[in-house]
Amino acid sequence: MASLPKPHTDVVEMDGLGSSVAENFSLVRGGPLYWLQVRLGAVQEERLWVALRALIVVLVCWLPLLILSLTQGLAYDHQLQIPFLHDYAVNVRFLISLPIFVLAEFGIDRRLRQLVVHFVDSGLVKQADLPSFEAVLEKITWLRDRILPELAMFVLAFFPSLVRETEVSMVGVSNWHFVATASGATLSLAGHWFAGISIPIFRFLMFRWLWRIFLWSLFLWRVSRVNLQLVPTHPDQSAGLGFLSEGQRRLAPIVFAGGAVIAGQAANAIRYEGATLGGLKSVMIGYGVLAILTLVAPLLLLFPRLIKVKRQGILDYGAVGNAYTQSFANKWVHGEPPQGESLLGTADIRSLADLNNSFAIVREMRPVPINKNTIIALAVAAALPLVPVFMLATPADQLLKVILKMLGV
Repeated sequence: MASLPKPHTDVVEMDGLGSSVAENFSLVRGGPLYWLQVRLGAVQEERLWVALRALIVVLVCWLPLLILSLTQGLAYDHQLQIPFLHDYAVNVRFLISLPIFVLAEFGIDRRLRQLVVHFVDSGLVKQADLPSFEAVLEKITWLRDRILPELAMFVLAFFPSLVRETEVSMVGVSNWHFVATASGATLSLAGHWFAGISIPIFRFLMFRWLWRIFLWSLFLWRVSRVNLQLVPTHPDQSAGLGFLSEGQRRLAPIVFAGGAVIAGQAANAIRYEGATLGGLKSVMIGYGVLAILTLVAPLLLLFPRLIKVKRQGILDYGAVGNAYTQSFANKWVHGEPPQGESLLGTADIRSLADLNNSFAIVREMRPVPINKNTIIALAVAAALPLVPVFMLATPADQLLKVILKMLGV
């Protein structure tokens, strides 16, 4: 049989190049705030130190609110519709979401670094293309360390508090943010701390995570332009980039933290403003959709490269299929098999089946490396904080009926 043309794809071997730039890559270990923590000796990655940093942030943002509201009798005053200790929104924001922003940093960063290293260890990046790949990492690291982005985040975090002294979600509802005076309601001590310190710190940490997600997205876009060794028949159905979906799934704690903030606001609206679960449904669903799209969108940046690989793969494997099937037909349909060679179980039949399977894999290749497990994980992370809101808004007897129905009782 005549020799057949080979597809326009390289079969790569894991050559273990190694890259110190990839192994030291980080989205967290850099920037003005990080270097300040380095000078203070507070950036160790051990669990105890990470927990200590989270505790410090909580002590700065939440504990003064408690002390100051207790001082002015606003912590559990039954004359207020929303005393401090009964404010779902503020307590969830600073006791759950805020520490998650800190606790999740090094776990997520470690996982993303493993994905970066995998580009090299798996052979996706060959020796000749390693400088281009490392140049992408160095560019992202350079951006991470710039002063201007963090300065802009700082200004955006604190500026609203300078223009508008407080953020009060409950309109027309008495709450711990204010105290009554002879001249009317004025900001309480806790209200001042909330507006001037607690909320700006929360905003700043949230903006930093958005900045890191942007940097990761920029990395994916730039790396898609490197000469990666992508094979359309890769079993992950994404030409070898399917592992990146795992990276987005690791960002689920940030989605959960945002969902907790939404849940706290919704709980306040239901408990104190008479809102209904149905009325808030669009907000809660909207957050879930927005969160998933925000974390899935970076993978869409790989679409142009992967669709090109898929289209080229269809052409290449189609050409191989034409040559092979023509030779197969000439040998087994239009002619006679060689003497002593049986059609049944011949290697030609098995090769034809393998070629069919390869072509089917190419046709089913996903031009975006997203799998359903990642979507499910992000959706669960967004929805889980809303479960208590559902329980709050549903009368106990109705909730019991729903549970019994689900159990088949």
